[in-house]
Amino acid sequence: MPTFRHGKSAVFKVDNSGGTLTDISNTLNSVSFPREAETLETTSFGSSDRSYVVGFKNQTISIEGSFDATVDAHLAGILGQEASVSFEYGPEGSTSTFTKYTGECLMTSYETSAGVGDIVSYSAEFQITGAVTRGAYA
Repeated sequence: MPTFRHGKSAVFKVDNSGGTLTDISNTLNSVSFPREAETLETTSFGSSDRSYVVGFKNQTISIEGSFDATVDAHLAGILGQEASVSFEYGPEGSTSTFTKYTGECLMTSYETSAGVGDIVSYSAEFQITGAVTRGAYA
């Protein structure tokens, strides 16, 4: 029987500019982790149906949250940094045995926004570089 969990317990951590994995979950209200594998066509003359092989995988992370000056300094410090930073994402939370994803990423965009009658917010995009490890919290 499946066990479903509420998203409110999700955890997201990312290295700061000093290389220390830092939990920024308390400012987040959305994490998106799309994963895809490209397909390359191998169809040849005489075929009636298309055929494919799997190519490279591509994975990104998008986050959104409420602006916090400390987190702003953290994220601004890693934007455009040449060296990758580590991330850890626990979609269910960080309780023992819950799923976690870890790997390296490059921060590719960071945006803050403010509107009349709205809370100041931020969003950021990360391009994952290399493999992602799927494990569990101990």
